Amino acid sequence: MHSKSYCGEMSAYSIDDVATLTGVSKHALRYYEREGLLAEVPKAPNGHRRYSEDDLGWVRFLQLLRATGMPIREMKAFVDLTHAGEHTIADRVEVLAHYREALVTRMAADREHLERLNAKLDYYRGVLAAADAVPEDITGYVRTDRART
Repeated sequence: MHSKSYCGEMSAYSIDDVATLTGVSKHALRYYEREGLLAEVPKAPNGHRRYSEDDLGWVRFLQLLRATGMPIREMKAFVDLTHAGEHTIADRVEVLAHYREALVTRMAADREHLERLNAKLDYYRGVLAAADAVPEDITGYVRTDRART
């Protein structure tokens, strides 16, 4: 899937490759670059972007940040922290820990919703199974008898 870069090195990816490998649209990749979330990507002589393995890893990390619910402006602030150097690691840990906690909370709520949904499905499946267990000739009689009363 990856192709040779304009320098002849392996591990240079086109924007199509990166979009396919990550599920991030080409539009979003360009946006991330414009907004400074992704370092400026080198271009081949033909003007096409050539992403490195590091770029690919960073795109996947940005994808993770988005999946946690982190807004773009906070992603940008996080990227700025990484560019500021090692002395910001404690700040980065704090940011990631905050989003981790929010994710854990959402997962617990989702688990509860899933349990409640499963209980409702079990109930409805039980109703269907009980209806299927009643012989057709009796079902018709019961329905007819109920109509009379």
